[in-house]
Amino acid sequence: MKILALIPLAIFAALGGFFASGLFRDNPSALPSTFIGRPAPALELTALPGKPALTSAVLTDGEVKLINFWASWCVPCRVEHPQIQALSEIVPVYGINYKDQRDASPDAALGFLEELGDPYAAIGADDTGRIGIEWGLYGVPETFIVDGAGIVRLRYAGPITASVMQDQILPAIEAARTP
Repeated sequence: MKILALIPLAIFAALGGFFASGLFRDNPSALPSTFIGRPAPALELTALPGKPALTSAVLTDGEVKLINFWASWCVPCRVEHPQIQALSEIVPVYGINYKDQRDASPDAALGFLEELGDPYAAIGADDTGRIGIEWGLYGVPETFIVDGAGIVRLRYAGPITASVMQDQILPAIEAARTP
């Protein structure tokens, strides 16, 4: 009987240890990604009218690049847009418009870009969210740095602020440029 009374305590201790281990990661608030150091998933996207199409070929073009998942209905995407524009002057930035055509028309995405500016070298639409699932997306905005060989070097979930750009994004771009 006494042993049965200890089972809930043992389960509680094991769960407590599991949750506590998460607090001692390098950055407990960072969302992990299984793609870091691995090839980026393929891109099968719908073209946006009048915009250069984003294809999988760009992932292995020899250049470090930034892949940005965004949506016109996403308020944090508007907040990060000036940083995305600034980054487009440093590296090629490619946009993946996430689920806009499901909830609206392509006009919503195009209107967003017309209003705020278009920093994307090429763009595609993930109408169904399937590409987002394949990339392990938690939501939008989410940004990936991919090296010239198509290897994911950084994943950043959330809006890129000026401090995030300086402290995380730019150092990761430089690291991805170093062989």
